[in-house]
Amino acid sequence: MLSLAELLYPITPAEFFADYYGRKPLHIPATEGTRKRELLTWDAWNHLLNQPGMWTSQTLRPVRDNIPVHPDQYCRTVQTVNGPVSRPWMPKLDVFLSSGASLVANDVHHLHPPVTRLAAMLGECFAAAVGSNVYFSSEGIRAFGSHYDTHEVFAVQTEGEKTWNLYASRAENPVDSLPDSAEARRWLEQTRGALVQEVRMQAGDLLYVPRGCYHDALATDGPSLHVTFGVNPLDGRSIMSLLGLLAQQSPLFRDWLPSARLEGGEPLKARLKALGQILAECSASPALAEEIGRIQQRQIERPVEFSLPRLTPINLYRTTGRAFPETGVDIRFIFDWAIAQRQFAAADMVAHFDVLSEAQVLEGLAAAEAAGAVQKV
Repeated sequence: MLSLAELLYPITPAEFFADYYGRKPLHIPATEGTRKRELLTWDAWNHLLNQPGMWTSQTLRPVRDNIPVHPDQYCRTVQTVNGPVSRPWMPKLDVFLSSGASLVANDVHHLHPPVTRLAAMLGECFAAAVGSNVYFSSEGIRAFGSHYDTHEVFAVQTEGEKTWNLYASRAENPVDSLPDSAEARRWLEQTRGALVQEVRMQAGDLLYVPRGCYHDALATDGPSLHVTFGVNPLDGRSIMSLLGLLAQQSPLFRDWLPSARLEGGEPLKARLKALGQILAECSASPALAEEIGRIQQRQIERPVEFSLPRLTPINLYRTTGRAFPETGVDIRFIFDWAIAQRQFAAADMVAHFDVLSEAQVLEGLAAAEAAGAVQKV
């Protein structure tokens, strides 16, 4: 698995977070011996396309003249043991590609282990949900017009070349995508601003584009293949529902609000100020920070790779009725789960609490065993 340091080399992660992350684009040309171009080779890409059963009209889309082709034009209904399924019709898809259409594949981090591992690494480093798309284009073909993304973009060029145009305009922390319409496309073209940087991506190059930065890309010399990772951390809106849960513990939040007509609205203003103070106290609560941390960890998709015929050893434990040791909140959740299960497998505990590392779960289990709260069966 590539580490963040290897992905960004020769820029260090510290330099990246200090000077580029959320601030400005960064192009890192391939260095000698780089492994980034091995992320998705032509052979690996063709191997994925040659398995039509794994694709749907949502995950594999040809794009022509900056507009996705309607599924009716390249998909057909296939009868399966589970009923009819609409899937891309590969001979039709081949015709579109041969006539100059680009091809966009979504969620490839669920299909190709090297992409899976890199997405998981980015998720860990940025405490974020990460998705990945693959873009294939022929010479002179632009898959999409000028646009901005609502997530951080890391693009790895794996085959061929592509020119990226970066523009002066930037949307401020966008969270909603624009509709896919002619009006929206025209508006983006009109508001993108001046061209400030042209980046010629070659195999093994990395390009980082912050959220909201206007850009577009064009295959220049022959066929082009690149993988884009969309990194989407939590934003400030995520605390609102949690604040509501914490605030409900206050009787004042459960009380009726005074009428705005009473005494010129002064009682209502005073109440709102008091409620704001409670929310400020809730925001500063360690419990809120701990829960946000847990939610961040739940966003991360961690790869699980089988190595059959070797199987994971199953070590069974049961609770004894003795007290569990004092511990932090996260490990307390593990102990509560064990009490409810009564008998469980260590591997099942690790799988259930995937927001924690395997080492953390097993360390908590070992502490419970040392205290006599659980024992092996």
